[in-house]
Amino acid sequence: MGEFGSVVLADIEEVWNEQFRQLGADYREPRLVLFSGQAESACGYNSAAVGPFCELDAPGDFALAYVIAHEVGHHVQNLLGVMEEVSTRQARLGEREANQLTVRLELQADFLAGVWAHYARRSSDFLDSADIEEGINAAGAVGEDRIMQSARGRVVPDAFTHGTSAQRIRWFRKGLESGDLEQGDTLSAARL
Repeated sequence: MGEFGSVVLADIEEVWNEQFRQLGADYREPRLVLFSGQAESACGYNSAAVGPFCELDAPGDFALAYVIAHEVGHHVQNLLGVMEEVSTRQARLGEREANQLTVRLELQADFLAGVWAHYARRSSDFLDSADIEEGINAAGAVGEDRIMQSARGRVVPDAFTHGTSAQRIRWFRKGLESGDLEQGDTLSAARL
């Protein structure tokens, strides 16, 4: 997993370096840190062998690539000032409204993962249609409606901090299909 993750991260960095160059900005590359121990997670106490999706059905190499691209998406948000903007807005809100902003932030990270996949698919033989399907499945697997239903037997939308399966798939696909950063403003989008 370490070697594959490094290859994926290198490709992600290449895409984001170019995107930031087009924006007239400098891209500071993140560092990949692989988890190898045990920790408490949303799925209970787990080891690294469980992976990013607990027991959810998200097989394939590209599921891991999607997770890395999503997390780098948060790094991109931080570099662009989006994280700070959301944090400032959340400080003035109640828990439910703050959670809704977090959902928008997470969906934007899904969109940014899709933007990377858009350019990776166009510029190399790195991605094929099966990989894209794995990414879409991974986005759906980590939807909170699906996770809550599986873990609790019921869905509590007010507690969402990441969005539904449909929302996550929709924003990943939007980034994948458009490759256009301008289309990823989830903070002010009327429809998530």
